Amino acid sequence: MSQRREMELPLAEAIQQMPTLVNADTALVRRGRFVSAEFMLGIGATPYYISIVNGQIAGLQGGPLLMRSWSFAIRGGEEAWRRYWQPLPPPHFHDIFALTKRGELQIDGDYRTLMTNLLYFKALLAAPRRLAVEPT
Repeated sequence: MSQRREMELPLAEAIQQMPTLVNADTALVRRGRFVSAEFMLGIGATPYYISIVNGQIAGLQGGPLLMRSWSFAIRGGEEAWRRYWQPLPPPHFHDIFALTKRGELQIDGDYRTLMTNLLYFKALLAAPRRLAVEPT
């Protein structure tokens, strides 16, 4: 039986690496070439505001920031994100909608942007899975 690899980086560091991970992924950027949006990613009590321009992450700011606008928000606890970002997440932690159904994540705002570009956003949110390391 294979061992699961785990996210050992602090989640704040993993988030800070998202622009590099996403922008270096040519297939992902090509998939999102028509996507320009502002969304909020909530990890525990900390909101992160992500600006997408033509499929690339053009800006990432940690918050909270007063009066910062966004189209939609995806919020969840730290443990839920840590388990979601494992390279092979356990059952019910593999997808943002599975986590929403479990009550681990909450999606708010204008769903049109998210749903119109669903595969792009799912791949973008899964990018930190590449940072996981083998357990010791």
